[in-house]
Amino acid sequence: MSIAEPIAEIDESCPALLRNAPGSVEFNKLRKRLIRQVRETLDTYGMVKPGAKWLVALSGGKDSYGLLAVLMDLQWRGLLPVEILACNLDQGQPGFPKHILPEFLNRNGIAHRIEYQDTYSIVTDKLPQGATYCSLCSRLRRGHLYRIAREEGCSALVLGHHREDILETFFMNFFHGGKLAAMPPKLLNDEGDVEVLRPLALCAEADLAKFAEALEFPIIPCDLCGSQDGLQRNAMKAMLEDFERKMPGRKDVMIRALGNINPSHMLDPRLFDFAALAAGEQGK
Repeated sequence: MSIAEPIAEIDESCPALLRNAPGSVEFNKLRKRLIRQVRETLDTYGMVKPGAKWLVALSGGKDSYGLLAVLMDLQWRGLLPVEILACNLDQGQPGFPKHILPEFLNRNGIAHRIEYQDTYSIVTDKLPQGATYCSLCSRLRRGHLYRIAREEGCSALVLGHHREDILETFFMNFFHGGKLAAMPPKLLNDEGDVEVLRPLALCAEADLAKFAEALEFPIIPCDLCGSQDGLQRNAMKAMLEDFERKMPGRKDVMIRALGNINPSHMLDPRLFDFAALAAGEQGK
């Protein structure tokens, strides 16, 4: 799959969720940018195995809608030779509008599975009032998604994490975890039987928000995590926005830096044999 191939315009044969896309120059530039960035990520990290089946996690947020739309766009163009199964895990949050995603998926003819698992009660029972829910909630959700992937014969679980998610995770680990680590675009689960893919790794959150608004996706807010203030991730997001405001383009530079690491100029002897370095020893 070459990312240099031209991208044709949308027509009536395209996936239903894209047929009402705006015809403006601005939207077409946005769509092509997202497609180009996703194709680069798919190619760079060897994500595509022709004939594979992917479980695409759909939360109802702008990022997962955008992920599904771009993947289906690529699939329609013959640039993504995999089978796609959308999956929503209903976690039992009070007031969750259960009808929205099934109606959206059925209306657009998208193969899907809706799974109900009350992880909300588990999280709220186990954690004290005011505690950060994200970590436990994520672990519980991921375990169910791995199981569903196995049951559906999917080799990969595909998630909608974008550029900002990756940068925020990096700085959270940097400031609070004492390590240099982010969200990798591709990894294997602990059992080694399901790949986790993040095709939106190079995509800007602001672009995904504009994309979702233009296509009028029925957004469902997360009332579990989104209801909590003072999360470390919010502080990282604010810091990155401040960087970008003062020095436009810094986020793109930073995400590229995470893929351009020089181990000999870091401090980790597990990655570079500093002890073997000695004057006069080179070339012997």
